[in-house]
Amino acid sequence: MLAFFRTTSLLEGLSYLAILSVTLGLISREMVYTLGIAHGALFMVYFFASLIVSHKQGWTVVTWLLVFLASIIPFAFILVDRFIHKQMSLSKSTLEVGSS
Repeated sequence: MLAFFRTTSLLEGLSYLAILSVTLGLISREMVYTLGIAHGALFMVYFFASLIVSHKQGWTVVTWLLVFLASIIPFAFILVDRFIHKQMSLSKSTLEVGSS
């Protein structure tokens, strides 16, 4: 589930940057509707996936809030990606120690 959430986080963050690129004039305004629909769907998937992952990983409410708030700050998805990568590494090492 962490891998799915990591992918969702990256896609949601990139879609947010795409919407901001329209505001800056880097992407045509004709793309607003398409980008908006895609970003909205990705944001909802991100929200629900974050709830599921936080429950399964045993994150505190503060940790979940920080991960969720990162979805509305441009480029913060990179920090979330690093955090999830670290969580995946910890989970992997715990499984390796447990199976020994």
